[in-house]
Amino acid sequence: MNSLLQSFLCLLIIIWATDVAHAADKRPNVLMICIDDLNDWTGFLGGHPDVQTPHMDSLASRGRVFANAHCAVPVCSASRISVMSGLSATTHGSYELGPSYEQLPKLNGVPTLHQYFHDNGYYTMTGGKVLHHGFRGKLASSIDRTLQDRAGGPKPKEPLNLPKGWSRAWDWGAFPQKDEDMFDAQLANRAAATLKENFEKPFFMSVGFFRPHVPLHVPPKWFALYNQQSIVLPNNPLADLDDVPENFLSINKFAAAPTHAEVVETDSQRSLTQAYLASISFVDHCVGIVLDGLAASPHADNTIVVLWSDHGFHLGEKQHWAKRTLWEESTRVPLLFVGPGIEPGQACDEAVNLLDIFPTLVDLCELPSNRRLDGVSLSPQLADPKSPRQRPAITSSYFGNHSIRNHDWRLIVYRDGKEELYDHRSDPDEFDNLADDPVYKGVRDELARWLPQNATPEVKKDSEQARRPK
Repeated sequence: MNSLLQSFLCLLIIIWATDVAHAADKRPNVLMICIDDLNDWTGFLGGHPDVQTPHMDSLASRGRVFANAHCAVPVCSASRISVMSGLSATTHGSYELGPSYEQLPKLNGVPTLHQYFHDNGYYTMTGGKVLHHGFRGKLASSIDRTLQDRAGGPKPKEPLNLPKGWSRAWDWGAFPQKDEDMFDAQLANRAAATLKENFEKPFFMSVGFFRPHVPLHVPPKWFALYNQQSIVLPNNPLADLDDVPENFLSINKFAAAPTHAEVVETDSQRSLTQAYLASISFVDHCVGIVLDGLAASPHADNTIVVLWSDHGFHLGEKQHWAKRTLWEESTRVPLLFVGPGIEPGQACDEAVNLLDIFPTLVDLCELPSNRRLDGVSLSPQLADPKSPRQRPAITSSYFGNHSIRNHDWRLIVYRDGKEELYDHRSDPDEFDNLADDPVYKGVRDELARWLPQNATPEVKKDSEQARRPK
């Protein structure tokens, strides 16, 4: 009898302790939504007058928008490595497409954002394109559940609109017929269903959508939202580059993107712009599916949502297409936070960097401080959008080229010493280069003190050495 009583009491104690542990762990969940190649063409950023992004706009209205946010590197893999490690390219050495996270010596032993949350008691899930090379090898142990491996696709058997001589990656057009055939839509539905589950731990879920990355294939109904002939094209005066130095755009000769001259010669600008806008509205729909899943889940009131894109995208501005530049179109990205303790209201116009995501989430979830991070927590700006920041947003593209962006100004310094300086209060399109005007030397010098020193040299794959420009 005594033995039975003791067993019963032990069982009660275990149940009580479990309930207490669950009740005590009220840390918020995290839903991270990453979007590939999305510039500021969203309604909440006002980047294009025709764009339709109702789901992202609704999300933005419920939290804090960082309207002056910039990437650490304006290309996919290096930007995502920076976000996931919390370290800049000048620390880890990836400035372009190339090595994976685990191939960078400087990141040996540096936990990814997922690993950090996993090590601190979170259940981690991911799907789609979050890290460019995926969570494989040594990184696989940081993920408790994979929602979906594949990203991009599907692709038509033959190109739909591809001009002769262009990389097939730059095809565009209405394909496939149905949303449910798109990998992004499949991921969105899987994430939405997963969010409705109960979890024993707080969770960290990352969902990586591929559109509006090229090729720009989405179903016909998204193209139908935009009249090709009436679409507003970016302001792109032919003389825009007359006052800038011969810059590093020639490095992009090995990249897949067409030149602006090729786009104009093939009369493709309007149809490509329509395809990009259609792809944005499609991915906005996918974001809406995930958010509806969260709203219908038991986690709706205790989940932080952070939405960001890995870099911006040119559609002809400064006679350029795609990314890899240090101008506003390539560095500026959507970034917003929504969730418990984050009051909706005015956007923050302070210059911030995607590197700030890692320390901000650590703060919001009350995890132990990670002192190895290059970013700065955005908690002050989440509390007060007018809270000033001293550190500007620094973007690096290829080794030795940097942009310094603060509240009002952008300074670009190229590896060869050439410079550009723009006053965003009067010149948001960066048409008027003031670098050679002595009136602004004080501004230039103040920004230049933030230029990275002793940057880690670029780490390249051996196969790239021969074809990459010096």
